[in-house]
Order: sequence, then structure tokens, then C-alpha cells
Amino acid sequence: MSFADLPAPLREALTARGYAEPTPVQSAVLTPDAAGRDLLVSAQTGSGKTVAFGLAIAPELLGDAPRLKPAGAPLALVVAPTRELALQVKAELTWLYAPAGGRVVSCVGGMDPVAERRQLSHGAHIVVGTPGRLRDHLERGNLIPGSLRAVVLDEADEMLDLGFKEELEAILDETPAERRTLLFSATVPRGIAALAKGYQRDALRIEATSQAEPHGDIEYRAAIVAPHELERAVVNLLRLEDARIAMVFCATRASVARLHGNLSERGFSAVALSGELSQAERSRALQNLRDGRARVCVATDVAARGIDLPDLGLVIHAELPRDPETLLHRSGRTGRAGRKGVSVLLVPHTRRRLAERLIAAARVKASWAPAPSAEAVRARDDERLAAQARAMVAEEPEEADLDLARRLLADQAVSAEALAAALLHVLRAPLPAPEEVTEIADRSAPRAPREAAPRPQEGGGEEGVWFRMDVGRDGRADPKWLLPFLCRRGHVTRQEIGRIRILARETQFEVAPYAAQRFAAASRKGDEQDAHIRIVPMQPMRRGKR
Repeated sequence: MSFADLPAPLREALTARGYAEPTPVQSAVLTPDAAGRDLLVSAQTGSGKTVAFGLAIAPELLGDAPRLKPAGAPLALVVAPTRELALQVKAELTWLYAPAGGRVVSCVGGMDPVAERRQLSHGAHIVVGTPGRLRDHLERGNLIPGSLRAVVLDEADEMLDLGFKEELEAILDETPAERRTLLFSATVPRGIAALAKGYQRDALRIEATSQAEPHGDIEYRAAIVAPHELERAVVNLLRLEDARIAMVFCATRASVARLHGNLSERGFSAVALSGELSQAERSRALQNLRDGRARVCVATDVAARGIDLPDLGLVIHAELPRDPETLLHRSGRTGRAGRKGVSVLLVPHTRRRLAERLIAAARVKASWAPAPSAEAVRARDDERLAAQARAMVAEEPEEADLDLARRLLADQAVSAEALAAALLHVLRAPLPAPEEVTEIADRSAPRAPREAAPRPQEGGGEEGVWFRMDVGRDGRADPKWLLPFLCRRGHVTRQEIGRIRILARETQFEVAPYAAQRFAAASRKGDEQDAHIRIVPMQPMRRGKR
């Protein structure tokens, strides 16, 4: 399907925006089979679905007329889960329907409801809003639903996840029974299927994206890190990739606030997005990213829902997503509109199995490697700075600068090498310093059977290295928490811990020889919860002696 059969005003808008051919989801909703029918559409983020449903509802808005009639009661309603997504949808539909004389009004939480009521009273062809605010306007009589010919639920799965089921049902119950209902969702879980069954008639199911073929423009990576070094790994990833815009995802508002503050303190131009911010603060943060005044966005999943930043080239999962859908939604912020993107999961080595299951369930392939080291960042810096210096030298210099350079070189105390070093020092100065991280070996290739792995053994074999910790029976030392604690504190696996001897005031334990150096280095760095527990190496002991 092409754009050739669309009304002239819509073709004009698409041409002005550089659209030559429809994307798969746009083609799917424009087929003759889809005409006039309710639609249940699966489409990934960045696939052009906003334009898709904008084109799909054109017959209900325009009919055979070249332009829309003067705005009155709305003809179409679009419901979106978040303010940002609703405002983006409004912006997209505004340019799409501008040549046809379309008027689009938004009704979203966090904005002035009085101003919205005034906008609605002036008439609209399309109303875009969030569930709570739309329901409020319906109940107050500000939004008149009687003329609605089409209702679109955008990212319906997310709206159900956010607890908007009651609001959606209340909105749909108020709309005319003969309306078209278009339901767009990244996935179709049980709740979405029930919603479709209850409010759609003979809906055409469209899968614009094969679940077996996730977004092809996103490169997935998994970086293995020590649990207490996640923040340092974020710093090194941001520095190594040097993306025009990067987004870092955290699980909670508190994590966002802490990471944002620490990144800003290290010299990154960063903004934060979380549910506690006002609409004005969120809009200002996004504008700073688009204008280039900020390059890093630290966000929660809900706050970042629906955000469209075309130059976003890097997504970092500072905390693992809760499910495969969240992984795909987060990653879908990058790799949009034909651009390539990178999505990196930071995986504490203690949670590797969980991350592997998550990646497999999302049907993506990820390359595994340790988190980037400070040395790797400095090597990449050298390449970039050298290229930047060459580019600066290639430019035609100002005569005044050239004259000053000659005078400096004429001074016997200043050499060309010193001038070049000074230039590189100036270029390097604004860059945040890379962080030293513990190198966690990638044991992904090919994994040996567990019983074949070297480990301390009671019945002979290579003697392990013994360590002592200052907690014993009197301190309620218990094997149930001791073994997980040692693995977490020392960055080792259960197979690398051997015999454990719990004495009255201390605990002695054995670590596999090949892992002892790694354990000793890691165990010196306790976190806030266990820093009071001291672990030191002992002299190797003979079997049977204490």
C-alpha cells in the first residue's frame, strides 16, 4: 500500500515531512481489509504508529471532502498513557491534518484544565489526552462525545499497567456505539484481549512487527559488573559511547535522583525525569535535551514512556527491567526512524542467569562483555581528541591566531610539541573522569558442566586459600546467609567457596585458588550494609587444623 490513494491534504503533509513510502504498520492499516473496521494492532515503538492511526481515521474525519468542516464537537478521540506521549501525538496529528484545516486539542494531567475547557469550547476535530483528564472533562460536560466517529487507544498495554482500566472503560462507555475503535499495543496480554473483546466489533488483528524479529536497528549488549559498581559502569559507558543523547533507566524515583545527582557532580550535563516532577519541569528537561544543553536523561520507566528524542543513540539499563516488555519499551527509545541505536544492560554478576532469561524472553540477541574499563575510555578519548585536533588544524586559521602562534613558536621556551599538548589538555579538560571498575570475567563461552568446574574439595585436590571474617556464632553467623553474603561481597560463585568453619567469634572459609585474588580485592570494598564486617586472608591451613 502506498500514500497515493490518500486525500490530497494528507499527501501534501506527508511529502512536506519527507515521507516517501509507508512503514509496515502504516501499510497494514491502509489496506482495503482494514477500511472502516475496528483494529487491534501490535506495533513497536518508533514504527510510525502515530501517523498510522492518523491516516487510518482519515475517512471518518474527511469522508470525500478535500478539507475538514469548521471545528465543533470532536470527531476523533485519542487516549495515551502519559502527558509526554499525548503531547507528542498532538504535535504529530497537528502537522498531518494542518493542510486539511484540522484543529487538534490536548487534555492532559498537569496542565491548566480551565485553559483546556476554553480550547474545547472553541471546537476541535481531534482531542488527544490522558485517561484521567479526559474522564474529568467528560464528567464535567466540557468534552461532548456524541459526534465521535473514531476512538484510538495508544499504548493500551501501558495504560492497563498504570491502572487506568476503570478510566478507559468509563470513557468508552460514553462514546457512541457505532464509533470505530482502534487499539494500538506493543503486546496483547490477557487484559488487552478482554478490553478488545468488550469494546470492539469484529476487530481486524494486525501484527505489524513479528515478535520473533525485534527492532533490527538496535544493538543489544550486556555488561557484567560488580554489584556495588553499577554507577561507575554507567559513567564509563556514557564516556565510551559519547552519544549525542543517552537515556539511563532506573527502577525507582530515589534511584533516579541519586544517579542524576552523582552524574551531574561528575561533570555530565544531565536531566532527570520521574513522576514527582511538575509538567513544567519535565517539559524543560526534554527541551534541554533537544536543544543540546543536556546530553544524559536519567529516568524511570513511567516517566520516559512515549518520549521521542530523534538523536537518542544510547540506552543504559542501570537497573534490570522487570520483564521482557519493559526491556523492549526502554530500548525502543533509541534506533528510531532508521537510525541505529545501542541498548546496554548492566548485569551484576550475581544476577546473570536472570538477565539471560530476560533477554531470551524478549527474543533479542545480546553480546556479553565486562563493563568498559577506565583504560578503554582513555584509549577512546585519545582517538577522538586526535581527530578533533586534526579537524581544528585543517580549518583556515584567523590571521590574529596565526600571528600569535608564530610568536609563541619563536620563543625558544615553547615547542610545537608543548603547544600541541596544551591544545589536547584544553580539549580533555571538560571530559568527566572515567572510573576504575573491577573486571568481572565473562564466562559465557562455552560454559563447562558445574561438576567439572575447579573448586576446593574435602577429599583432596588443590588446597584453597583461607580467609577469616570477624563474625562467628556469637554474632549469629549462619550458613543460610553466610554463603550468599560471601558470593556477593567477593564477586564469586557458590562453586568457588569451599569449606566454611563457624567459630565462636569468627568464621573461616576457603576460596578456590584461581578466584582468591579476585575475592580478596572485592571483599575489601563493602557496601553501606556490610562495611563493618572485616574479611582478611589467612595463611593456607592443613586439612584438619584450625
